[in-house]
Amino acid sequence: MSSTILPPDSPWDPAYPIARNQNPCTIARAEVLKMLREGQQPGKDFVLVDLRREDRTGGSVRGSINLPAQSLYPAIPALYTMFTTARIRSVIWYCGSSQHRGLRGAAWMDDYIKDQGDSNLRSLVLLEGIRGWANAGAEYTTFMDEYDQSAWR
Repeated sequence: MSSTILPPDSPWDPAYPIARNQNPCTIARAEVLKMLREGQQPGKDFVLVDLRREDRTGGSVRGSINLPAQSLYPAIPALYTMFTTARIRSVIWYCGSSQHRGLRGAAWMDDYIKDQGDSNLRSLVLLEGIRGWANAGAEYTTFMDEYDQSAWR
C-alpha cells in the first residue's frame, strides 16, 4: 500500500470539506484479486465501494456496493457504524480511475476513522479504479459483476 495526493475539488463536492488526510492509503488491484481468490468475501471480510453514478457502466468489482459519490459525505457516520458493527477491517473505495472520487471517499472515511480513535478499520483507495481493473485482463474481469467488454474498449 502506498499513498497519493488528492487532486483539487471537482464540481460534485464543493459543499463538503476537503479531507484533512490528503494522502489516503492505496491498495493495488493484485492485492484485492488475491483476497478474492483466497476466498475472502466482500461484505464480510472487507467492503468494496463503487462511487460511480452516471458513469457506472461495464460492470463492477465482484461484491461491490454502489454509493454514488454525491451521497457519500453525509453517510460516513452511518457507514462507519455499519462497518465496525460487522467487524469489517478494510473499506476499499473506487471510481472510474480512482483519481478523484475514490481518493476523496477514502480520505473522508480515514478522517472519520481517526476521529473515532479506531485503529482496526482501514480506508483504502483502489489504484487505477475500475478502469484499471477491467483492462488488466481476464484474471480480473472474471471477478466482475455485470462485466460488459464493449464498455472498456
